[in-house]
Amino acid sequence: MARQNQISMEDLQRAKQLRDQATTAAEYRKALSVILTAELGMDAEQIAELLGTSRRTVFRDRVSIHSQGDTPKNCWGGRRHCAMSIAEEDQFLAQWIDKAIIGGVLTVPPIHAALVKRLGRDIPMSTTYRLLARHGWRKVQPDTKHPKSDPALQDEFKKNSPKLWKPPA
Repeated sequence: MARQNQISMEDLQRAKQLRDQATTAAEYRKALSVILTAELGMDAEQIAELLGTSRRTVFRDRVSIHSQGDTPKNCWGGRRHCAMSIAEEDQFLAQWIDKAIIGGVLTVPPIHAALVKRLGRDIPMSTTYRLLARHGWRKVQPDTKHPKSDPALQDEFKKNSPKLWKPPA
């Protein structure tokens, strides 16, 4: 015989609140999966057929409502394998800030080489790119027009150029 579902009054209240505030059909179905079980005693098979979902989705919805206020237990996140702290990274990047501010050409390979030297071991280039991105450094594209271009001459050429181009014979 299948295990009976025990839905607490707290979960039922959460489900009713979610039902009243639902803005999408998925949220409404999630609330109904708990309410139908608690108030009508329906099993997952019947609820899945009624709501047009799978049995597994009904169980998932119940669990999500049950654990709605809880903090996740396996929230790994963070930088567990960092080579330097954020403050050390700031200090490391400080030597290039002046050159970057005045608009000098700054490329990643010299920064990467200095980082390898500082850490005393070889690291992938992607680590350097992630370090720069973490501190808000970004690639700045050069201007797309030539410094000696003349817009008036370009417009004149467009107006007077032949409409049909023929390759030289």
